Amino acid sequence: MGLYSRVIFPRLLDWSLSLPNLAKYRQQLLADVTGEVLEIGFGTGLNLACYPYTIHKITTVDVNPGMNALANKRISDSGIIVEQLLLSSENLPMPDNTFDSVVSTWTLCSIANVQQALQEVYRVLKPGGRFFFVEHGLSDKPSVQVWQHRLTPIQKVVADGCHLNRDIQKLIEQHFDHVELKQFTPENFSDLMAHLYLGCATKKAL
Repeated sequence: MGLYSRVIFPRLLDWSLSLPNLAKYRQQLLADVTGEVLEIGFGTGLNLACYPYTIHKITTVDVNPGMNALANKRISDSGIIVEQLLLSSENLPMPDNTFDSVVSTWTLCSIANVQQALQEVYRVLKPGGRFFFVEHGLSDKPSVQVWQHRLTPIQKVVADGCHLNRDIQKLIEQHFDHVELKQFTPENFSDLMAHLYLGCATKKAL
């Protein structure tokens, strides 16, 4: 992992995802998180301020040590115990059926083997557990999709593996039986860069 990925990109990502009009989607998403929690793609810890007061501990994974370095101040300022693991979401070390909730915010776009990561999310969730997500991805407008496909190779270079053109709904529905989500583009954002998928997927109960 080079200097750009470890030092420069985490700061750019923190700046871009700290915008106030994105924080409300974090708060909306995380309001119903309960129990034992895993957050994949923890990044710089922007979700910490949005977890319900009932959450006292979370386990997090992120492959980028530069993200963890920036997250440390937010961790120390929060009342949440954070167990940080420096590893990929594609190969989680936790046993099956460990967590009540798994959280992913602006993460699935940049995981190389996203199918495997979602398999892992499903595996570590308890039966009846929920996967909470807000992601950006493929627009519902064909004219925008054309440009998303064209620009994704460039985006992957400048944004550390980020894809503009992933169909998040289709990906999640391939792994979960019950998925509730909405697609939208926030006001004053480009549909090209910020077509959002916000929702919750539930693992089948025994």
